[in-house]
Amino acid sequence: MSGAIQSLSRAAAILRLLAGGERRLGLSEVATGLGLAKGTAHGILRTLQQEGFVEQDPDSGKYQLGAELLRLGQSYLDVHELRARALVWADDLARAAGETVYLGVLHQRGVLVVHHVFRPDDSRQVLEVGSMQPLHATALGKVLLAYDPVARGELGDGPWEAFTPRTVTEPAALDAQCALVRERGWADAVEETWEGVASVAALIQDRRRNPVGAVCVSGPVETVCEGGAVRPSLVASVRTAARAISRDLGAHRF
Repeated sequence: MSGAIQSLSRAAAILRLLAGGERRLGLSEVATGLGLAKGTAHGILRTLQQEGFVEQDPDSGKYQLGAELLRLGQSYLDVHELRARALVWADDLARAAGETVYLGVLHQRGVLVVHHVFRPDDSRQVLEVGSMQPLHATALGKVLLAYDPVARGELGDGPWEAFTPRTVTEPAALDAQCALVRERGWADAVEETWEGVASVAALIQDRRRNPVGAVCVSGPVETVCEGGAVRPSLVASVRTAARAISRDLGAHRF
C-alpha cells in the first residue's frame, strides 16, 4: 500500500488474524499465517502486548486480543449510541430554540462535535460534525470540565489561548466558573470563542451517571441572550433535552 508504514500494517494484520480465530494462536501460527519471520512477529506481538492490545496466556504462551482493544471499541460504540439516542431530542431542541444545536464529547484536549443540527431557517450553514471546539471557551467544554475530571486533566494548567477579549484564560477563573456550572446545572459562553456568538449547554450522563457528553444551543448573542444573560427559556430547553437524552441512555434518576 502506497505510503503505508510496514510495521503498522503488520501489527494491524496480526490483530485481524487474532480477531478472526476462535482460539488463541501461538507465535509460529501467527508468523506462518502472515508470512513473517518469527523474530519479526515476536517483536510486534511484544509491542502490542505492552500496549494492552494483545494478551499472552501464561500457561500456553499463545496470544489473544487484549482488553485495551475492547476499551477502544467500547468508546466508539458509546459515541455512536449517544448520537443515536440524541437525534430526535436534538432536532426537537433546534426547532424549539430556533438555533443551532451541537452534541459534543471529550476528545483529547477539546470537544469533538459528533452531531450538528442546523438552525431551522434558510440561511447558508456548514455541517460541523467532526470539528473540534476548545474546552475552556465554549459552553460544551465548560460542562465537561465541570463534571469530568479527565477533561480538566486534559486541559492542563493554563494559561490558555484567548480567542476574544472575553475568553477565560486563567485557571482560577475557569475553576470558579466550573463550580458555578455544577451549582446551577448548566454552562454558558458569551462571545468567548467567536465574537457575536453565545451558547448554553447541559451535561449528558449514562446509566452509571458518568459524564458522556453535552448538548448545547448556539446562536447570535442578540437572540440567545436577553439583558446580557442567556434567555431562561433556552436554559430550560437545553436542560430538558439533556435530561431526556440521559434517560434514554439509562440515567433514570437524572
